[in-house]
Amino acid sequence: MILSQAVNGLVLGFLYVLIAIGLSIVFGMLGIVNFAHGAFFAIGAYLALVLSRDYGWGAAFLAPVLVGVIGMVVEIVLIRHLYGKEPLLGLILTFALALLVEAILRLIFGGAPLPFSPPKVLSGFVEYGPILITKYRLTVLAITIIALVTFWAFLEYTRFGRIIRAGSRDAEMVGLLGINLPIVLSGVFGVGCLLAGLAGMLAGPLWTVNPSMAGGAIMPAFVIVTIGGLGSYGGAIVTGLLVGVVTAMTIQFYPDWSSAAMYILMALILLVRPRGLFGEKWERFE
Repeated sequence: MILSQAVNGLVLGFLYVLIAIGLSIVFGMLGIVNFAHGAFFAIGAYLALVLSRDYGWGAAFLAPVLVGVIGMVVEIVLIRHLYGKEPLLGLILTFALALLVEAILRLIFGGAPLPFSPPKVLSGFVEYGPILITKYRLTVLAITIIALVTFWAFLEYTRFGRIIRAGSRDAEMVGLLGINLPIVLSGVFGVGCLLAGLAGMLAGPLWTVNPSMAGGAIMPAFVIVTIGGLGSYGGAIVTGLLVGVVTAMTIQFYPDWSSAAMYILMALILLVRPRGLFGEKWERFE
C-alpha cells in the first residue's frame, strides 16, 4: 500500500513540476509573479476535454499548444506593459486575469464539474509486485518524464533555450546583445503557459474539471518554487516530487492534514534554508 501510494505521489509530483517550472521561468526572466498561471492550467484541461470529446483523445494533445498561443497573446496585450514598473501592478493584473478566466469558464461550461475519462485503451490497472497503479497514471508518469527531459534538452542545446537561461539572469544584457527581447519574452511566457496547459490536459481525468481547479494548481506551484529555490529547474523537479509524495502519504495516513502538509514542509525547510533547497544569490533581485 505504501509503495503504491508513493508511486501515485510521484505522478502528482511530476504534474506539480510541470506547473512550477512554467511559473519559474516566467518569474525568472520576466520578473512577473503570474497569479494567472493556474488559470492556464484550467484552460488546458477544458480545451483537452472539448477536443477529446469532439475529435478523439489524439486531438487533446493540441490543447497545450493552444494554451501556449493564448499565453503569447496575453503577454503581448497585457503583460508587456508591466515590464520595469511597480511589481504590485503585475500581482494585481494577473490576479484579476485569473478571476476573469474563471468567470469565463463558468459562463461557457457552467459551474458543475465535468466528467473527463481517460482513453479506453488506458483503462484498468498495472500490477508490478506489491505496486498497483492505473494504466493512465503510469502513462501520465511516462509523458511528464519525457516532457521534462525534452524541456531540459531544449534549454541546454537550443539557441532559444540558452537565451532563456541567460535572460533569467540578466534580461537587459540579452537585449544589449542585439537579441529581439520582446519576441523572446513572448516566447518565454508562451512556453510557461504551454507547460501549464500540458499539466492541465494530463490532470483532467485525475482531478475534477471545474472552473475553480486553478487554485489546486497554483498554490502547490508557488510552494515548489519557494522550497526549490528561485530559478532552479533541478530544484523544482526534486521539490515537486517531494511535495507530491508527502501529499500522497498524508492523504493515505492523515487525510485531515493533507491540505496543510505541503505548507508545513515549506515552513520547516525555509526555517533551515531561507533561499530554498537549491536557491542561490541572484544579483538581479538582491
